[in-house]
Amino acid sequence: MLLPGAAGAEETPLAQAKGAFEKGEYPRAIEILKSAAASVPDNGDVYLLLARSYLELNQYDAAVNSAEKAVAINPKNSDYHRWLGEAYGAKADHASMLSAYSLARKTQKEFERAVELNANNFDAQQDLIQYDCTAPGMVGGGEEKALPLIAKLMAMDAAEGHYATGICRAQKKDYPAADAEFAKALGSKPKTANRIYDIGDYFLERKNAEKLLAVAAAGEELAPEDPRGKFYRGVALNFEVQKPAEAEKLLREYLELAPMNSEYPRPWVAHYWLGRLEEIQKNLAAARSEYQAALKLNSKYKPAQDRLKQLGHD
Repeated sequence: MLLPGAAGAEETPLAQAKGAFEKGEYPRAIEILKSAAASVPDNGDVYLLLARSYLELNQYDAAVNSAEKAVAINPKNSDYHRWLGEAYGAKADHASMLSAYSLARKTQKEFERAVELNANNFDAQQDLIQYDCTAPGMVGGGEEKALPLIAKLMAMDAAEGHYATGICRAQKKDYPAADAEFAKALGSKPKTANRIYDIGDYFLERKNAEKLLAVAAAGEELAPEDPRGKFYRGVALNFEVQKPAEAEKLLREYLELAPMNSEYPRPWVAHYWLGRLEEIQKNLAAARSEYQAALKLNSKYKPAQDRLKQLGHD
């Protein structure tokens, strides 16, 4: 396989696996990576992508095992520790109470180590702050631990600091304060599209059309090729109950362009919002069709289940 624009250059197995991962082809990525790990066992990036692939498939033991191998290969890599923390945390969420306590402590330890190794790893900083704001004291959490971390982060990057503050305020259900912090985060111009659209996820939950449009505008300015702007703009127009044709066009374009990747709104969520759009226009048969399309992709997606139940049968 040749890389685009690199005639004669053979694509490495890791590059092939990254391509499969970005397309949401996680079993294929795992197959490639397992083969690569057998031939190049000291490549931590291979095990890191294995861990992330297993996480996407909710295979938590395999994710932990792979991330632990990445850390063993390079104990000073901040990202490796961050993703090991993510793997421990995901496993803790699905473990018995006794096991969850131990895993939670490991989660916090890995996030702390990731930040120690690289204070500019803002994703790790956010993970650690969110842990402290949400986890009970019995597993090392506590807002009092998060506050000095937020202060340091605010001094480094205002957008990241306001975002972290918003996460903690939302956790306490202080939504007016959270709204203000997320708005300040957006106004401080986040440096990555992922953070912009993280803010979008909050304002989507709050059904704030005005802020969703601002999120879409910011994302499109920073990363014009990223299709997520279409999703958030389409949902905002849905909330505003205006320009239904434009909203539908944006959401369908998003479905065509977006990779099947957990950093992007899932396709069944886009179908759900298309269904809500059809309901607004009193096209109930079309709405049912969209909710059914959502459930075909994810049979456990409760919002679509609830709308179908509400609509009843034809």
